[in-house]
Parts: sequence; C-alpha cells; structure tokens
Amino acid sequence: MTGEEKGTDQMRDDTKRRAELADFLKTRRARLRPEQFGLPSAGRRRTPGLRRDEVAHLAGVGVSWYTWLEQGRDITVSDQVLESLAETFHLAREERRHLFLLARGMVPATDECTFAAPLPANLQTMLNALGTTPAILIDERFNLVAWNESACRVFGDFTLLSERERNRIWYLFVHASARQLFVDWEQATRHAVMHLRSVYAGYAGDLWFEQFLTDLQQASPEFRHWWSQHDVQESCDLHHEKELNHPQVGRLLFSTPILTVSGLPSLKMVIYAPCSQETQAKLEILVKTVHAYLMTG
Repeated sequence: MTGEEKGTDQMRDDTKRRAELADFLKTRRARLRPEQFGLPSAGRRRTPGLRRDEVAHLAGVGVSWYTWLEQGRDITVSDQVLESLAETFHLAREERRHLFLLARGMVPATDECTFAAPLPANLQTMLNALGTTPAILIDERFNLVAWNESACRVFGDFTLLSERERNRIWYLFVHASARQLFVDWEQATRHAVMHLRSVYAGYAGDLWFEQFLTDLQQASPEFRHWWSQHDVQESCDLHHEKELNHPQVGRLLFSTPILTVSGLPSLKMVIYAPCSQETQAKLEILVKTVHAYLMTG
C-alpha cells in the first residue's frame, strides 16, 4: 500500500469516527429533557430532547462550535470540553469513555482504569474453583485485581504487597524475587514491554500511564532501555516466558490461556495451566504445605 493510499484510508477512518461521534452526541442530546435543567418545556420543539444551543450553554461552549462537533466536522476538542459534555449528558462511565475515544481516539486522561467496583463474587469463586492451578485477574493497567491461593504460593503473597507492587509490569522489573523466579527473566520482561507499548497506544496522555512510565523508567534501567526501542507486540500474553524456578519446588512449566471476563472487558483472567504431571504434583505440594502450616500454626 502506498503512502497516498494509507493517507486516504486514514482520512476515511477519521470521517467515520467523526460521523459516529456526531450520531452519539445527537442520541445523547435526545435523551435529555428541559425540565431536568430547569428549562421551559413548553413551546415548539421540532425534535425530542434539548436543542443544540441549550446543550452548548449548559456545557459552557460556543453554539457554533458545538454545532460543528455534532455535524462531524474536523475540529479540535480538549479533555476539559469533553468532560463538560459528559457531565451535561449525564454519561455513564462506559459512555464517557466512548465519547473520548470517538472525539480524540484515546481514553480520558482522568479515567480511572483500575477496576474499583466490588469484584463479582462469582469471579472469585471461579478463581478458587481452579484449585491448585494458579490464576489471577488483571485490569487494563496490568494491576492485579484478584487471585487464588495457588497463585500466591507460586508468585508470593500478594496481600503483603503495595498496590504499585501488585502491578504485573512493575513486579517483573522492580520486585527482586521476579528475577529469580523467571527462568529467562530478560525474555519475559522484553515481551512485557512490547505488549505494554501496544496497550499504551490507546492511552497516550492518560495521567496514570504517564506517571507510571516515568516512575518505572526511573526505577529500572532495563525498562528505560527497552522502552526507548519502541518495539510492539499485540499479544496479550504478558508472561511470554512460562518456565519458572520456584525457590521451594524448583522448575514449573506453564501454558497461560488468557480469558476476557464477560461483561467486564477491562478485566482479563490469566490461568497458569501446568504443562506436565511433574508441575501439577509440585503445585499440589505447595498448596498442601501451606494448609499443613495453617493447621499446625
């Protein structure tokens, strides 16, 4: 494909995105009622919902500017204006995120990506039901949201770690035990950086990601070096290296299927499925050992 063809495709994609944005704004405007904002509802209204000038006034933007935005014109829009529109339209979190993606191609800079809502009980039940098979839940920032007991026996007690230390990228580069645990630590971390690069493309400008990258580059010279190479890998297999060297039971070999949680696309379930009977036997030893300790302790 030539550069001219790529440019044409990009223009076509941008036009579609602006058309989607225009349609989204129109439908959100139609949901609102004048009385919600203390506006007179009487009189002639050709369409349901608020008028464009009313939305512009409530959001604190110019009428012409908002009209152009709703017409799908190619104009620049700031985070502050989008936040104001999201508040005016009473957008839910998913709708607000959708607005930012359509208007700017990125999630809100103030968006709290970390899964903050109470974890559905059935997810923890599912993790526990896996028994000796280690499994974790991570969000789109690679933060650890939930885990089962076997995962703690393999990777360490997550309850003893700070929120930052429970970030899987941070753990790989900064936590001392990770270098001993992963048989090929360099391969595991380089693949993690490439995947982080791929994910970051959708969050450039996000305040959390920007601060995280700054902190991690200061904490790890290896991360700083590999990040500067701008290599990309879209695979969601965060731990490409699946062979571990556990301090108690020695070598463990896993495959790691990753599942998207239905209804919660920001969460991924990573399952460390043992690749051999030997690994399975060692996992059983680890879990039984801690049970015996708890019963005698």
